[in-house]
Amino acid sequence: MAAIAEGMVLSRDRVVPSAVYLEAFENYQKQSWRNRCRILGPRGREDWSFPIVHRNGSHNGIPITELEIDWSGDWLRRFKGALETAYGSSAFFEYYYDGLRDILDSRPSRLWDLNLLCMEWLLSALGVPAELGSSISYGRCPVENVLDLRTAFHPKRENDYLACHGLGRPYFQVFSPRFGFT
Repeated sequence: MAAIAEGMVLSRDRVVPSAVYLEAFENYQKQSWRNRCRILGPRGREDWSFPIVHRNGSHNGIPITELEIDWSGDWLRRFKGALETAYGSSAFFEYYYDGLRDILDSRPSRLWDLNLLCMEWLLSALGVPAELGSSISYGRCPVENVLDLRTAFHPKRENDYLACHGLGRPYFQVFSPRFGFT
């Protein structure tokens, strides 16, 4: 999801925003992180796409809040299996996986709703006391003291945004001894 974080509190270990605003007025961007994720599994980096419903053979110009997820097919079972394989032996898997699995199993019809549920759960699970909201229009952010992340990350380009801001420190991953940090 495209996001803007407001009122940042920076420390050596973390960034804590007072508010996170999700961009609700953009159109879906093909090949973006809006319907993708990356995990590190036993065969290395795995990129996953959540299939979307194509209206009239296209999804161009569809507002992000109206894009529907295609829950047909076997991809959800395979995706959950990949998560279990990649992270099942990690220290906190059981603590986090149940919440994520429940969200996925609820099968929200729209991508926006799925991403919103995941963001709410993630902020809560990580103990980030940020207010979560949606933008009221698209454009430059009118508020000062914000971190505008709407265009900061894209799966098709390498990005060192977090490292450049002193935020991207490697941590242990189950398969990082074989494949390095992802």
